[in-house]
Amino acid sequence: MAVAADTIILGDCLEELKKLPDGSVDLVFADPPYNLQLGGDLLRPDNSKVDAVDDDWDRFESFETYDTFTKAWLKECRRILKADGALWVIGSYHNIFRVGATLQDLGFWILNDVVWRKSNPMPNFKGTRFTNAHETLIWAAKARGGGRYTFNYDAMKMANDDLQMRSDWTLPLCTGEERLKDEAGVKAHPTQKPEALLHRVILASTKPGDVILDPFFGTGTTGAAARRLGRHYIGIEREPAYAKLAAERIAKVIPALAGEVVVTGSKKSEPRIPFGQIVEAGLLRPGDMLYDPKGRHAASVRADGSLVVGELSGSIHKVGAMVQSQPACNGWTYWHFKTDKGLAPIDVLRAKVRGQLAA
Repeated sequence: MAVAADTIILGDCLEELKKLPDGSVDLVFADPPYNLQLGGDLLRPDNSKVDAVDDDWDRFESFETYDTFTKAWLKECRRILKADGALWVIGSYHNIFRVGATLQDLGFWILNDVVWRKSNPMPNFKGTRFTNAHETLIWAAKARGGGRYTFNYDAMKMANDDLQMRSDWTLPLCTGEERLKDEAGVKAHPTQKPEALLHRVILASTKPGDVILDPFFGTGTTGAAARRLGRHYIGIEREPAYAKLAAERIAKVIPALAGEVVVTGSKKSEPRIPFGQIVEAGLLRPGDMLYDPKGRHAASVRADGSLVVGELSGSIHKVGAMVQSQPACNGWTYWHFKTDKGLAPIDVLRAKVRGQLAA
């Protein structure tokens, strides 16, 4: 059964997942029940009751029952994913290790485990354990050696002030105006995730227009983030009250414009431009001189795109490495040409040729 994107399906996740067609979604984000029922009421030092997770949807008779449930929904999600699709699942120490083992048993290929470090965690009121200040996300491809999953590495680096994004993310819990409340002013869902977390997941591992499936939709954080970022969503939620809140929440989201959701691309995905093509295009001519940034070395350009420095000759990379007595060199950033404003890297010329090809 084909399902229109941007849809909330009301029903049991296992039954509804079976109705979705094979290879129809790009990403799954799952926030399944944690199976973390407390043995009794949890009290603060002032004897006020902590609003813990005690809902029916988080109750399982045994680990075996939970494992059977986990295997069933993960198996369906793997079927529904496209060949190059991927899955994120989040959990606590109560369940994430069991989920991880099942992922591997089903053939998923684990790419990363990401630690979400909560900047404002709930204290351990009993003082019997360390404060549980993090949750774990597992990111997995549908299969090892399958289609190439999406990873916007350069966008994540840009979002992290041009530093490689690490697998430990410090983000606050969902609080303040973002936390949905019911008519009595009580938080509507006990485990509502912050939209910042989903923003990062979606930005890292999808493209604009992709379809994201969330089989435990809750109050719709995945849908809200997807809509804001120009992606589509399919949510499955069994609780009518949660589904209603999710629909109302998502309807208020103003989607970003198409140009605003384009992320920083990887140079690896751009067309390869050999240095000889720069010469062919007339952007440099045989006999033109190139210089290193500090002006210590000068190289002459030849018609075939090779460089000459004294008795040394070869590619821009090889000659750059030899003049520095280094094993390797990125010639595109090492060699510079003269402009009216001073020296500029020849990578500027490569970008110009790429722009002409894309025009």
